[in-house]
Amino acid sequence: MTSNSAVETSMNIDAQSVLTCEALIKDYQVGPDSLRVLDELELDLKQGEWIAIVGASGSGKTTLLNMLGGLDNPSEGKVTWMGTDISAQNERVLGQLRNKHLGFVYQFHHLLPEFTALENVAMPLWIQGISKKIAKQRAMAILEQVGLAPRHKHKPAELSGGERQRVAIARALVTEPAIVLMDEPTGNLDRHTAETIQGLLQDLNQKVKTAFITVTHDLAFAQQAQTVYQLEEGKLAKQ
Repeated sequence: MTSNSAVETSMNIDAQSVLTCEALIKDYQVGPDSLRVLDELELDLKQGEWIAIVGASGSGKTTLLNMLGGLDNPSEGKVTWMGTDISAQNERVLGQLRNKHLGFVYQFHHLLPEFTALENVAMPLWIQGISKKIAKQRAMAILEQVGLAPRHKHKPAELSGGERQRVAIARALVTEPAIVLMDEPTGNLDRHTAETIQGLLQDLNQKVKTAFITVTHDLAFAQQAQTVYQLEEGKLAKQ
């Protein structure tokens, strides 16, 4: 994979910490008033750790996930990936860091409809500049792990909801990221399919040692994580 000086010069923290946020604040202007959604929030995610974040609707869970993924900027405080302060990076470097260190799984799969399952999974590797042959080999290997190798030539429209979400999970893991962020990854699935996907995620977390952060309304799913946090009044508290 392509190295990056921003990453290479920033390994001066505990090597086991893959993501941290310090004194994270997010304010929104609502008319003449300022609404504080995140209030000096702190988080330290270790390699291979799985945490779940629960909270009432409107508590700021998705806002927090967007901050952790570098998709939104905090009003104050900072987020680091592998020791790199992401707020100090330009968009080009941030994109490289995101492609190298992060995977995303959303409630809706966001697969590209014109590409096969194999091509969708290989896409992040192609973006990294890896050859199509090697990228497809690695994509097929991860599709085997999620049980979809026989369906690799199918396009998203030819797959079930659960199969599409498995492809999305495979795509998130194919670059071997340090962190995968998941926003309601089973929220759009029926209970049986959701339980299958949840079991798959638990198995993959143990096998690949990637750290997971899951935002979910499903308390049973949240309990599969090693640590469950409640987001309330802008702060995280262990349950």
